[in-house]
Amino acid sequence: MSWVALKMLTGDKAKYFGIVFGVTFAALLMSQQLSIFCGLMRNTTSQIRDIQGADLWVMDRNVQFIDDVKPLSENDLYRVRGVPGVEWAVRLYKGIARARLADGNFQQMIVLGLDNATLVGAPGPHRILHGTIEDLRQPDAVFIDEFGWKYLYGDEPFAAGRKTLELNDKRAVIVGMCKCNPTFQTFPILYCTYSQAVQFIPQERKTLSFVLAKADDGVTEAEVCRRITDQTGFKALTDDQFFWTTIDYYMTRTGIPINFGITVMLGFVVGCAIAGQTFYLFTIENLKQFGALKAMGVGNLRLMGMILLQAYVVGVIGYGLGLGGAALFGWVFERVVTTAPPAFYFAWPILGITAGAVLLIVTLSALVSLRRVLFLEPAVVFR
Repeated sequence: MSWVALKMLTGDKAKYFGIVFGVTFAALLMSQQLSIFCGLMRNTTSQIRDIQGADLWVMDRNVQFIDDVKPLSENDLYRVRGVPGVEWAVRLYKGIARARLADGNFQQMIVLGLDNATLVGAPGPHRILHGTIEDLRQPDAVFIDEFGWKYLYGDEPFAAGRKTLELNDKRAVIVGMCKCNPTFQTFPILYCTYSQAVQFIPQERKTLSFVLAKADDGVTEAEVCRRITDQTGFKALTDDQFFWTTIDYYMTRTGIPINFGITVMLGFVVGCAIAGQTFYLFTIENLKQFGALKAMGVGNLRLMGMILLQAYVVGVIGYGLGLGGAALFGWVFERVVTTAPPAFYFAWPILGITAGAVLLIVTLSALVSLRRVLFLEPAVVFR
């Protein structure tokens, strides 16, 4: 019976390809939009993942996400260092500065100021493309991220010390380049020492953005966070907690999830409409064949199994083609669009979500047709 069901399915090529197209389109649209959404959400936390070497982030208690900087004072750093269980704590500056280029144009830059003594927070050695992190100790030295260099200077080859910027009437010499994860704001990123960073911004009373800290051996990170909060009143979060706090802000305080959710739902509805209607017409046109099978003694359960088999075969083919198309889109997008950082992340949960949606589409499509078959009279074959 399974062989008969498959022969019936592929007998009418036009309707067969129509059903496959409907499922493929739905899987492609849903997985592609979910991948872009995941990419955007991942970009919002890129600097949390890029800044290495510390376990804990200490910040003002009203900070809601990584770019919501509320400055601390220098005394706050020493208060954190005095908390039992804190092995060490260092400064970190994060802000946006306006840079004047050699041609007179201006460009917004993300500036990250690392602790002068330890350079904690710098990209790992595997992310350094040109120079060494110790080059930041040179006068006026900065590192730029790879995308920032391409954005400002195109395909011009990198040369240490050849390009300079002007920030707050101070000279910044690009001595190295590193590879960073793309950010949500898509601005070029500059790394420098903390003392250099505070010169690149207009003078403020408080310039400390975050305190990076590490827990002592034998003390859990959660316990140290609790102690810091109790003793200083600041918010203390682990990398993982700060990551999800930032994600939660963009999920609840912006319209991004709603907009992408509407597009994903649209793909689901269109897939249901195309696949359901085509599958229903396919079943109606094959009522005589189903009637003949009933006349030969085939029961309703066997007929139901045949229709579900047809639906699931189409679902598997459409699911595979849709995911393949979405993956191809992401691969091409990252290589063709070079003027903006990629925002496409094919996370593994997308496979499961899309599979569940496709399963629901083909099941609903099959159920629409089942009623006509289950209540079909075998005598229809003689009409």
